Amino acid sequence: MANHKATKKDVRQSSKRREINRYYGKTTRNAIRELRELKVPKEAGEKLQKTASMIDKMAKRGIIHKNKAANLKSKLAKKINTLAK
Repeated sequence: MANHKATKKDVRQSSKRREINRYYGKTTRNAIRELRELKVPKEAGEKLQKTASMIDKMAKRGIIHKNKAANLKSKLAKKINTLAK
């Protein structure tokens, strides 16, 4: 364990951040999973907007890389577009 006051504080902060990041990551992964299971195009379109927003927020916070966010959104949009046809 850390001995310096600042290092102890950093450990506390990083553990808090880790918990928050895990929450956002898990919530977003669940939303993506639910979106992939949808079969109705209209519902999927509405859910896609919310899910894409969640993915963008994760990229903005630095939880995932911006290119990964773009790839996820692209794949989800592609899947939703195939439902519409």
